[in-house]
Amino acid sequence: MPKVKKETTKKATRLTAPVYSLAGRQTGTINLPKEFFGQKVNKSLLTQAVRVYSTNRKTLPGSTKTRGEVKGSTAKIYSQKGTGRARHGSIRAPIFVGGGIVFGPKVRKVRLDLPKRMKKAALVSALSSKMEDKNVIGLTGAEKATGKTKEMVGFTEKLKLATVLIVTGEKSDNIVRASRNIPGLTILSANQLNAYEVLRHKSLVISKESLEKLK
Repeated sequence: MPKVKKETTKKATRLTAPVYSLAGRQTGTINLPKEFFGQKVNKSLLTQAVRVYSTNRKTLPGSTKTRGEVKGSTAKIYSQKGTGRARHGSIRAPIFVGGGIVFGPKVRKVRLDLPKRMKKAALVSALSSKMEDKNVIGLTGAEKATGKTKEMVGFTEKLKLATVLIVTGEKSDNIVRASRNIPGLTILSANQLNAYEVLRHKSLVISKESLEKLK
């Protein structure tokens, strides 16, 4: 008998996510580009990226004065010899009350750098990890936002979202105004998106316009 060739069916590689309106109603699905949401997650790179972003957000305002900066007489406080006491030259020495501080903190700014290619790779890993966890949701009608807080509260409550990052194509003043008083809710435009913000929030809500900006 002639051998019958088995037909091989290709598995669907299309990545999709449900799309919701601001009213919390599902309106369909959105196709997500595999080059952003279907790549292998590089956990070591994500760890490095989070360290860089979190360090650069810190401020180190602590400041103390050395013996050359505190106020006090510059005269020798008593004779070098004949007193039976240890020799001292200044009342501003750290050993005296009101003197300078030894090795105290100073105002400084620590900046860590991450190359552009690593930033992009970290963002792709972060987006792919959200897709693996099924925490990506599409958003439609963002341009119709009224700017009222109750609208955004209703959206997060209906979808039972805890910490949410909403990514828009362009900066939307109405959405920003409606969400600024809601804890755990952040609004970013596509050109501001980074791995740290994606990982910091549990759910990622992305609009169709923002996908075009990402590409």
